[in-house]
Amino acid sequence: MDNKTMLILGLAFVANPLFATDVADHVAPELTSQVTSKQSVTAKEFVVAAAHPLAVEAGYQVLKNGGSAADALVTVQTVLGLVEPQSSGLGGGAFLVYYNAKNKQLTTYDGRETAPLSAKPELFQDENGEPLQFFDAVVGGRSVGTPGTVKLLADVHRHYGQQQWASLLEPAIDLATNGFAVSPRLASAIARDNERLSRYPDTKRYFFTESGQPLPQGSLLKNAQYAQTLELLAKEGERAFYRGKIAQDIVNKVQGISDNPGTLSLEDFATYKVIEREPVCAPYRQYQVCGMGPPSSGALAVGQILGITSHFELSEMGADDPHSWQIIGDASRLAFADRGRYIADTDFVPMPEGLLDPEYLTQRASLIKKGQALSHVEAGNPPWNQRMARADDESIELPSTTHIVIVDKQGNIVSMTSTIENGFGSRVMSNGFLLNNELTDFSFASYRNGYPIANRVEPGKRPRSSMAPTIVMKEGLPYMALGSPGGSRIIGYVAQTLIAHFEWGMDIQQAINMPRMLNRFGTYDIEQGTPAVSFKADLEQMGFNVEVRDLNSGLQGVVFTDGQMIGGADPRREGIVMGE
Repeated sequence: MDNKTMLILGLAFVANPLFATDVADHVAPELTSQVTSKQSVTAKEFVVAAAHPLAVEAGYQVLKNGGSAADALVTVQTVLGLVEPQSSGLGGGAFLVYYNAKNKQLTTYDGRETAPLSAKPELFQDENGEPLQFFDAVVGGRSVGTPGTVKLLADVHRHYGQQQWASLLEPAIDLATNGFAVSPRLASAIARDNERLSRYPDTKRYFFTESGQPLPQGSLLKNAQYAQTLELLAKEGERAFYRGKIAQDIVNKVQGISDNPGTLSLEDFATYKVIEREPVCAPYRQYQVCGMGPPSSGALAVGQILGITSHFELSEMGADDPHSWQIIGDASRLAFADRGRYIADTDFVPMPEGLLDPEYLTQRASLIKKGQALSHVEAGNPPWNQRMARADDESIELPSTTHIVIVDKQGNIVSMTSTIENGFGSRVMSNGFLLNNELTDFSFASYRNGYPIANRVEPGKRPRSSMAPTIVMKEGLPYMALGSPGGSRIIGYVAQTLIAHFEWGMDIQQAINMPRMLNRFGTYDIEQGTPAVSFKADLEQMGFNVEVRDLNSGLQGVVFTDGQMIGGADPRREGIVMGE
């Protein structure tokens, strides 16, 4: 068996139970609880892929009953918020890329959380102006931004929904009322986060047994408060969340935490808006790889990686050549350097127009020398009409996220990544759901060496993200939809999957299965327990620092070809694909 075949098939591994808690590059992603062999699913009418079988089954029924992709999205996300609470939910935010089959156009919806209007740049600094330790900032009310997921679901349903809003919440209400079995992944996550989840009494009551033990796999878990919240949303719509009792409860909880209070207010809820934005599309071979622009760095960084690597013959070198991975790794490092200096919420700070300029990417590609890792990487000088001095970012973005792909009978497509940021977010619960810690995606430092950091905290600003919901277009029509959780590693997961498919001819499931290898800030991460570990010595010889570790991507993807839809789900998580 050659290395390429081994890379596709080699996925039997055991998670490393150790992880640090201070620096972004060393904080482990969600560890893999189990690996399950997955087969691609072929459909002609509709398809749904998400991170938990119960959510997929509920979305499937909506589509089967004639619902639109927007209808199914409401159902899938509200079920995920119940059965996968560590990753997303009503207390978080989301980015959505939408393909409208009727007018054959793409658009995107920014449902990212916002900083409180009273937030100050020193939000995550101590009395001496020094950045707080990460979890000192995360746990509690200080890190909670204005949630956007409910407003996003409501707005998208208002534009594209066909079924009654209230009916779409019924599956999650039923599961919350009657209970669901705690999955292996959720049980594992609770056990690993035992101490932080125990900090607040109501959170502890929900995730632990009466004797104080983490809920074991298979436990029947009910959530009456979540059911009541959804029933209120069913009756009153998103207004109940942003101008009613739910908003007041969240504000009271965030401001009332004695050990780490926040400043979220009713005004933040009342003024929150979902923003429809133009997609960012990067040319790649005969395709356009389209996704979210700022405040997400996803589409820009993925586009830069693809644009830089396209100057090399990856297809000829193949997946079994370590030089392919050297080129991909260095291209990613160059993209992350630009990301750290330039990308933030462009409603607050200007960004260079030329990050995807072909001449600029050619220049960046020329820095890469085959067989020799870059010894030094820094941000480039892309074309920019409003050039200004910037310092590099110091934010820490940790992964606890989920991705959904839905295609309805009319051909409308949803590719949405949603999150509460760190696993279990702020660990603060209100009305049956966890609140995000999204504000810690901002840089804790505001300035460096006298220069401002683009992704610093500002009132009403949206923190930069790496979420990369993607729709690939070919000749004006959709070819692929995909995305992944994984914090800042999302960018590498998505880019690698696209390269595996387009350069190395892997089908969608093979590309998703492929062991993960990526480089963001200099350290080359290689997925432990897989044949990819065989590249370690070669990459070290080229000059890379290499770390073998658990890399828990959670990709969902669908390819459109020959009148069919072929869907794949990541074997590292519990997600599935259903369609017909």
